[in-house]
Amino acid sequence: MTVLSVNEVTKHIKQILVSDPILNKIHVKGEVSNYVKHTSGHMYFTLKDKKSRLTCVMFSNRNRLLDFQIENGMKIIASGYISVYERGGAYQLYVNDIQPDGIGTLHLAFEQLKEKLEKEGLFSDKVKKPIPVFPQTIGLITSKKGAAIRDFLTVVKRRFPNINIILMPVLVQGPYASEQIANAINIFNEYVRTDVIVITRGGGSIEELWAFNEEIVARSIFKSEIPIITAIGHERDFTISDFVADFRAPTPSAAGELVVPVKREIYLKIKALKRRSELQVQKQITVNKNNLSYLSSKITTTMKDKVSQKQQEVDYRTQNLYKDFRILIERRKNRFINAVGKLNVLSPLKILERGYSITRKQYDKKTIKEISEIKNGDIIETFLHNGQIISKVQVIKKGDGYPCQ
Repeated sequence: MTVLSVNEVTKHIKQILVSDPILNKIHVKGEVSNYVKHTSGHMYFTLKDKKSRLTCVMFSNRNRLLDFQIENGMKIIASGYISVYERGGAYQLYVNDIQPDGIGTLHLAFEQLKEKLEKEGLFSDKVKKPIPVFPQTIGLITSKKGAAIRDFLTVVKRRFPNINIILMPVLVQGPYASEQIANAINIFNEYVRTDVIVITRGGGSIEELWAFNEEIVARSIFKSEIPIITAIGHERDFTISDFVADFRAPTPSAAGELVVPVKREIYLKIKALKRRSELQVQKQITVNKNNLSYLSSKITTTMKDKVSQKQQEVDYRTQNLYKDFRILIERRKNRFINAVGKLNVLSPLKILERGYSITRKQYDKKTIKEISEIKNGDIIETFLHNGQIISKVQVIKKGDGYPCQ
């Protein structure tokens, strides 16, 4: 009798399962339940039908390639191989790939992202920016080849020939397209400011248009401070970018018609508006003149008399004011004359005219008031009313200040 350990039995069963060609590459469909995504990124869930359950694991290096998120209750087709988790002693499906059962992968990814962004408010009309009526510069994001750019430019140049357009050429399909489109939006916002941005490409399958369904593009459109118009594919084609954009045009040509007005039409509208304004102003002037004439004719005789009386009163007050002013001037004149007379009486010159004189030292110009202020040999200046005497002191006599006899 051969006795095996638990580990040996588990390994034997595992070897049988791994070597089975059917179980080594198997596709299993069922409903997802007990779904858990571990912090490591690994996904654990159970596939079930009405009769059985199968434990499944999908490691992070595999599940990060999925275009959609699995959820409990979702019906899927899981591809992988059957093996045994030795520590638990249970067989399970190691999943390499998952496809939706009954619905396309891209369609499911589209609906999931659409629902997610809608819940976050990225589609709300409240956050959409108005499109400028008269943009001076348009930023254009598209392929530099193809019908889309040709149709758009043809319409824009026909409607407004001298409009400024800045082209940011990008890939519009393929694995690198979404990143280029998002970068172009960011460049316009950070470095090349325009009045509006147009994102466009021609029609195609859902796979060809998928770059415009990527989350990175949607969030760049939402964050843009510049209004964005999308014109992607044909009228029947809708992408995630269309829902986030500030305005969706059904075709590139329609975007051209939307983004700029017809220059000739603007000119005619301005001309008509100017003419209407002139007529309105002229009409208002005529009305005002008629009203003024009517009001003038309504002034009564009593009002005219009151005006005349007021005019006479003004004349009377004016005459009195002139009279009072002349009297005031005459009084000020007399006061001035009296003041001048008093100054003349007190003036030193008048005193000199009466026979007096003023004497001062020549070298310091100080007036001599006391006999003690001079000495023999000093040069003195004596001022009379009609001249000046310069003399030298030879004799000094003290006295009572009166002239000697």
